[in-house]
Amino acid sequence: MANKPVDHLPPLQLLAAFEAAARHLSFTRAAEERFVTQSAMSRQMRALEEELGVALFERRHRALVLTEDGQRLLAACSAALNTLRVAVRTVREPHQRQVLALTTTPGFASLWLIPRLTAFTRAHPGIDVRLDAGLGNRNLASEGFDVAIRYSPVGAALGTQLFAESMLPVCSPLLVGELGLPLRAPADLARHTLLHLAMDGDSPGMPAEWEPWLNAWGLADLRPAARLSFSSYAEAIAAAVAGQGVALGRRPLVDGLLDSGQLVTPFGAGIASARAYRLIVDPAAKSRPAVKAFERWLLAQCAAPGG
Repeated sequence: MANKPVDHLPPLQLLAAFEAAARHLSFTRAAEERFVTQSAMSRQMRALEEELGVALFERRHRALVLTEDGQRLLAACSAALNTLRVAVRTVREPHQRQVLALTTTPGFASLWLIPRLTAFTRAHPGIDVRLDAGLGNRNLASEGFDVAIRYSPVGAALGTQLFAESMLPVCSPLLVGELGLPLRAPADLARHTLLHLAMDGDSPGMPAEWEPWLNAWGLADLRPAARLSFSSYAEAIAAAVAGQGVALGRRPLVDGLLDSGQLVTPFGAGIASARAYRLIVDPAAKSRPAVKAFERWLLAQCAAPGG
């Protein structure tokens, strides 16, 4: 069989599958994204390597690593696929409803954004919002997202800061002054259940999430009566609303629950958090009308009193 010209393109389906596998460094996760089996994905990668005559992956025990050739091909595939996505979107948009793809954290989505989204969709009936809520930082260009709202260190250079946050204890009004369990001073937390987000560095005593607030009140040695940990912040706040303990409220995320009386602040002022929420827009999506409309609306919401 004659050798193929060096610029002969492999099937585009294989290149798209490779981009997914190389981005995830996992045949299993790439297969889920591409709606094929893991074995089919593995066979596609073998076929692409045979087509090109080079190894694209080093297959280590429980790990994939890109070779130098694999890294070069990933950079080219990512750029080409993103160019195609932008072109396809430009062709489709005049003929159908606009879709705004947004990714953010579960806590921000459920506590702050979702209660306000109705106002945006009413004002922009031609825009459909696709919301992804997860703890991982999505790659906007390669995963097809227009906008991200991320929880980043204060002063981070990327994007536009929406607002900083302050932290203070919150609980159900039913918990305040409960017979035999006073909650009038910070030291009274030792008699209550602390609700918190599970974090690396948690010790058997003080939850790591509570450390900055308790340290600010000189209570570094406080040990709560019990602890309940959750995989997401929204779950911890839901438990606080249900009267299961005291959570560390992050304002403005919990402001709506405080305004409605579902949560109260039993004592003390908040302390400034070291993190803030930032708006990140994919450069390729900045000129889209739907993205511009969402960015204007979001900044106005954050600037409004009690935003």
